[in-house]
Amino acid sequence: MTNRRYLLLGLLAGSAALAGCASPRVTDYAQESPALELDRYFNGRVRAHGLFQKRGGEVVRRFTVVMDCRWEGNQGVLDETFAYSDGTTQRRIWRLTKHEGGRYTGTASDVVGEAEGQTSGNAFRWNYTLRLPINGKEYDVQFDDWMFLMEDGVLLNRATMSKFGVTLGELLVSFTKE
Repeated sequence: MTNRRYLLLGLLAGSAALAGCASPRVTDYAQESPALELDRYFNGRVRAHGLFQKRGGEVVRRFTVVMDCRWEGNQGVLDETFAYSDGTTQRRIWRLTKHEGGRYTGTASDVVGEAEGQTSGNAFRWNYTLRLPINGKEYDVQFDDWMFLMEDGVLLNRATMSKFGVTLGELLVSFTKE
């Protein structure tokens, strides 16, 4: 084989490898169980424990959340009360709408615009921009949340937080229904 053919084969193999690195889609989990029905899971009281890690891995904030959730038809309210390890507290009230095909939209007072998400199988992907107060200033950061329902009713959440496409850190959260 000539060097040119080796180069061509190497480029093709590299392209195939990169194609395999494409981000997953929520529909990739369509056959996974148990099925996550967001309006059923987030109905009633839900508790969560989580932490925020900077992109280097350092844990900089731990928290617990108590959520009082209710649905009427396709409209849901998730009333979240956060208690952080530094003693501060925060409240966020999500107003969600369930659409056809497992799609959801939502708003909250510190969410810029509208959040969008979709369920499929045991997974939920949720994207939104959150306005965060940091040292007296406000910053709009993007969240890419992935949630997965486990067999024992635990819902695991991994969210990547970024600004201008640069990853700032990750949130890890574990939800349990009461």
